[in-house]
Amino acid sequence: MPIRTARPRSAGRRGTALLARFLVVLLTLAGTTTVAAVSVAAGTVRLRLEAPGTFVMYNADQGADAVNSGFVLPVAVVPGNTEPARNIEVVVDASGLKGVARVTDGSGGNCARRGDWVWTCSYGTLRNDGESMPPFTLHGVAGVRPGDGGTVAYTASADNAAPVTGTTRMLVGGPTLYAPGTQGKVTGLEPGRPASLTPRFANPGRFAAEHGVALTITAQGGLVLTSRPRNCSFDPAFTTAWCLFATKAAPGAAYRTRTPVTFTAAPGELTGTVEYSWSSDPRRPGGLTVRGTGAPLALVSEGPAGGGGRASAVTAVETTVQADYAAVAGTVRGRVGDTVTVRLGVRELGPGRAAGARGAFEVVPPEGTTVTSVPFTFEDTESRWACRRPGKPGGAFICDLDGDAFSPGADQTTTVGFRFRIDRRVPGAHGTVRAYGPYDRTPGNDTAVIALEASPAPPYRPLTRPGVLVPAAVAVAAALGAAGVVRRRRRRALS
Repeated sequence: MPIRTARPRSAGRRGTALLARFLVVLLTLAGTTTVAAVSVAAGTVRLRLEAPGTFVMYNADQGADAVNSGFVLPVAVVPGNTEPARNIEVVVDASGLKGVARVTDGSGGNCARRGDWVWTCSYGTLRNDGESMPPFTLHGVAGVRPGDGGTVAYTASADNAAPVTGTTRMLVGGPTLYAPGTQGKVTGLEPGRPASLTPRFANPGRFAAEHGVALTITAQGGLVLTSRPRNCSFDPAFTTAWCLFATKAAPGAAYRTRTPVTFTAAPGELTGTVEYSWSSDPRRPGGLTVRGTGAPLALVSEGPAGGGGRASAVTAVETTVQADYAAVAGTVRGRVGDTVTVRLGVRELGPGRAAGARGAFEVVPPEGTTVTSVPFTFEDTESRWACRRPGKPGGAFICDLDGDAFSPGADQTTTVGFRFRIDRRVPGAHGTVRAYGPYDRTPGNDTAVIALEASPAPPYRPLTRPGVLVPAAVAVAAALGAAGVVRRRRRRALS
């Protein structure tokens, strides 16, 4: 009886076991690898919502006339991610605003309405930067009071980031406070010496400012605020101040600060503005980190509120600093018939530098010359005339220093090339360059002379001028033609 061996069977079992174990290992590795990838993505790509905790939709006295499109939802990717957040979406639910606001589509076209109160906004793919979108525009409703409000909820998500939720409490603000609009002009301010203004406001509505009022002052154009009341916060440069008053401004009343607010101009500044506005929403803006140390600024009543007013009041300031202009001229030198280029313009001597409207200069050509062009190049485009031409012969060319052709060089000189054709000799003839600057208070150097030094045309010039050269060429051609006819006739006669 043959002996059976179990080796093949044993080997088969072991092989099957090994194969099964290998498959289990592969499946396990595959599974753990997939889970690890998802875990890494979910752990390193995170979103952050940066919307405000509270937002004032409109003022109660505005009612149904109010419109506000300033609410935006900023979404950012938390720094440190290894890949961008892909296909970010934010779903916004504004149903909590029923009764206190109406909502319509926001600008930008990236938010789609889903029902009466829900929007879905597509933010695309972001890495570490952020993106803001206005999901809707707010409209007021009649009959609300200060403090009425509702809550807006939102959820941000991405293909590879966990959802993040947030809420903003939307409020109806207190009364609208009006400033008197334009508040005069300060002239002759010497840099370093203080000037002052007294902020005012009126509350013409039917609601009191129950939470107090706030004053915001902004100095621009090199002006600096020198008042330092301790109920005010400033930016480090002291160009912006925010001041809080506990006064509950009564309806139908007007107020002013008990003492003026002072400011001054920095050296070399020509002009500036001081602007202020009032609010019944006393929340301090960001960036105002310096607290004042002087006596507090207080409010006093000025009686009943008058009509009119604006959101802010602006005071224009003009200093004693000048921006002196000196005219830059040259000499038209050449022979009669020549066309020569002479650069004309202004040199800014300071000490101030005009910004915005810089002024102009005008050019009157010397008698016996014609300006054929004032060419210039702007953004790779050639133009023949940099200055406005006169309406009649002998008039002035007007060159606007704010035009495309003009910008000061390193030495603060602004010139452009005038092309003069010398038509004839005029003994003693000259033109002028006259500079005009809005802050030029030194007239002695505003005008310069354009001299004319014309030599007679060379003897050959009449033959080379188009008026002489073309008829002469025609005459020569005619003579040569006639000579050819004579020669042909002679040849026929001889033959």
